[in-house]
Amino acid sequence: MYLGLDLGTSELKALLLAPDHRIVALARAPLTVERPAPLWSEQAPSQWWEALEAVMAELRRAQASALAAVRAIGLSGQMHGAVAMDAQDRVLRPAILWNDGRSAAQCRTLAARVPRLGEIAGNLAMPGFTAPKLLWMREHEPELFARIAHVLLPKDWLRFMLSGEFASDMSDASGTLWLDVGARDWSDELLVACGLSRAQMPRLVEGSAVAGQLKPELAQRWGMTADVSIAGGGGDNAASAVGMGLVEAGQGFVSLGTSGVIFIGGERFEPRPEASVHAFCHALPGRWHQMSVMLSASSAVSWAARSFGLGNEAALLAAAASLDAEARQHAPLFLPYLSGERSPHNDTDAQGVLFGLTHAHGPADIAFAVVEGVSFGLRDGLDTLARPAGDLVLVGGGARSTWWAQLLADVLETPLVICEGSEAGGALGAARLAWLSDGGALAEVCRRPVLRQRFEPAGSSADPLRARHARFKALYAGLRPLFAPQG
Repeated sequence: MYLGLDLGTSELKALLLAPDHRIVALARAPLTVERPAPLWSEQAPSQWWEALEAVMAELRRAQASALAAVRAIGLSGQMHGAVAMDAQDRVLRPAILWNDGRSAAQCRTLAARVPRLGEIAGNLAMPGFTAPKLLWMREHEPELFARIAHVLLPKDWLRFMLSGEFASDMSDASGTLWLDVGARDWSDELLVACGLSRAQMPRLVEGSAVAGQLKPELAQRWGMTADVSIAGGGGDNAASAVGMGLVEAGQGFVSLGTSGVIFIGGERFEPRPEASVHAFCHALPGRWHQMSVMLSASSAVSWAARSFGLGNEAALLAAAASLDAEARQHAPLFLPYLSGERSPHNDTDAQGVLFGLTHAHGPADIAFAVVEGVSFGLRDGLDTLARPAGDLVLVGGGARSTWWAQLLADVLETPLVICEGSEAGGALGAARLAWLSDGGALAEVCRRPVLRQRFEPAGSSADPLRARHARFKALYAGLRPLFAPQG
């Protein structure tokens, strides 16, 4: 039995995977995000530990015998978050998260200090990445910065709490802007540019390698054996790919989570920073991948449901689906940039816009505009990547809606499939990485899950959607000068 832990932004998931690929149990605990100032996004790591204790207690109550049979634990999690710790292993401040936008000025500083940044790290300097957050701390919280002994990513802080080990995997470390992604090693040049050193970084391991052992006191508390190992694991997207068996070049997925992601696997490091493409290590040795990432996907749907009195995401999607073809053509347009945007615009100043409202529009029209706008944002990202080799797997919470899945297939003009375990995402991949670290064979462990549903692009929808997508892009281009800070 293998345990996968996925530390997301809105929840922590724990998944028990049997050697016959059955998902035995999936437990969840909610998380909240604090926004103490405009553009800020933070979480206290103590909240993550409380969530972990909650899911482990639930698994022990419901699946004690399965939990006792666990041989290894894998970790997946939200990327880019900065957990700063002192020499006594105390957390110095709340973690600054991936969707925090405060460090735009520090991105410019880092890019000026290291002109080869994109060549080394495979990415542009964006506020979402870890390095600019530490430069922000250095400038605005110098006393805390001076006390930093260790910097960990969110899932790696959980690893430290589970095992006492300071370690990270290649895929998650790729999102720091401190990794030489092609060499799969820390870059001294990038660290020095941020006033940091290797001594403050966790040791690096491959995602499928053993990175530590579960503390005996935790094993006893949770009813587990004393020899449970902990795998390197992966960043949430690389782990999701492993969970869906997407480990070869050209294979990929679309993730409809808090953020929206298009992921395409590759066999070499192929940076394209000029197009705001993310080039990262995969969670498996000798593999890399490209991604486009938009900051607001399902989170935009949740925002709209709350703001326009539609209840929850499911109610909003049902309202959107109720529009007929004629009404869709006259629906407003929505720019989904509620937290700025990464791919393909790299625009921290971008804002959400609902354009084209009339007295004829109601909640269903707005609901459709929001879902369509998120889908258009994903299409813009896909257009910066190599076309996938075949279909894309749909993962994340948004995969629960077959209506959205069909709309997205139409917008992307690419077949989409939903497989068993699609909603589990990173937790399933983390469990599979744990299995690999325990000696499992790649071909057996990472086989593609059972196909549940397939969505072919509907040719009849293509022309109207293309026309609306063209207007969507023109709207952003026209408004972009207005997004810049005034004065």
